[in-house]
Amino acid sequence: MNNQAAERVTIEQGIRRRSGRVRDASINLAHGSGGKAMRDLIEDVFLGAFDNPLLAAMEDQAVIAIADLARHGDRLAFTTDTYVVDPLFFPGGDIGTLAVAGTVNDLAMSGARPLFLSCAVVLEEGLSVDVLRQVAESMKRTAAQAGVSIVTGDTKVVERGAADKLFINTAGIGVVPRGVTISSGNARPGDAVLVNGHLGDHGTAILIARQLLALEADVASDCQPLGGLVAAMLAAGPNIHCMRDATRGGIATVLNEFAQCSNVAIRIHESRLPLREEVKGACEILGLDPLYLANEGKLVAIVPGNEAGRMLAAMRAHPAGEHASIIGEVTDEPRGVVVLHTGFGGQRIVDMLVGEQLPRIC
Repeated sequence: MNNQAAERVTIEQGIRRRSGRVRDASINLAHGSGGKAMRDLIEDVFLGAFDNPLLAAMEDQAVIAIADLARHGDRLAFTTDTYVVDPLFFPGGDIGTLAVAGTVNDLAMSGARPLFLSCAVVLEEGLSVDVLRQVAESMKRTAAQAGVSIVTGDTKVVERGAADKLFINTAGIGVVPRGVTISSGNARPGDAVLVNGHLGDHGTAILIARQLLALEADVASDCQPLGGLVAAMLAAGPNIHCMRDATRGGIATVLNEFAQCSNVAIRIHESRLPLREEVKGACEILGLDPLYLANEGKLVAIVPGNEAGRMLAAMRAHPAGEHASIIGEVTDEPRGVVVLHTGFGGQRIVDMLVGEQLPRIC
């Protein structure tokens, strides 16, 4: 048999092997048993959505050539996160969108180029298979937008009542370009503080989806992958000192981490914060502070002050940063503290979030 014929046989065998089809309308315990029902679920729902050569091998691990990684930089970034959002679907996204975008963004905040993700799901008995298909399609679409491949995974099923429909864990790896060193301890007096757009949209969208808040105007989650924006920022100026996505705890928590790790003061200005009127209204009604509301497509960056204008222009030129703003600056004192300059000319200290404004936000 020649090489072409052998390759054709291998491909045909692979196609026959991946012919499983889920016949059930909802998840049952057999789908986590390790047998044919589980195999059919994986082949039908996940292989069908995430298909790529590494995943198609159907091994217990994805084997990635080191040479392919080294082309992008000299250090590996590795992260993991678990998503338990309630409800599964909300304005602007769903748990699948979150699972991919959230892990991609955690990688990108180091300056890394995100490349590969894993996907592990915990399914509650009784979950609709159609719901799972919809989530998998969202993950496929977001992964394509982010330029990453989902290359390995795991499936577990628990009894009815032992979980809440669907939980997802995603881990990711990326490569940090040579010369890029971004850390929460790098802020220096004279630096500028930037965000890439409207704050608090995700938290407000979840409030609406839970029917805890009725607004005439809809607010959609800002859930989006930020790897492309970060690449554009690095192209404009590789000297980004600090960068982090402002998820649970909002920008207040991120800024406090920067101030404490760098032993500096960070001063932000209320008049410069990009906030939608709907988000302001929601916070006034419910007594929430938008500085602590979760975001799923917003980053906070600290850059040298003399590079801030160029960085802002680069951010606004990218779709994920068109509403970017310089919201403050880094100073010497008071060290380890974040200060808000209010619209009334006063000042107040912005502490880290104590407790939880809204549980199961992501």
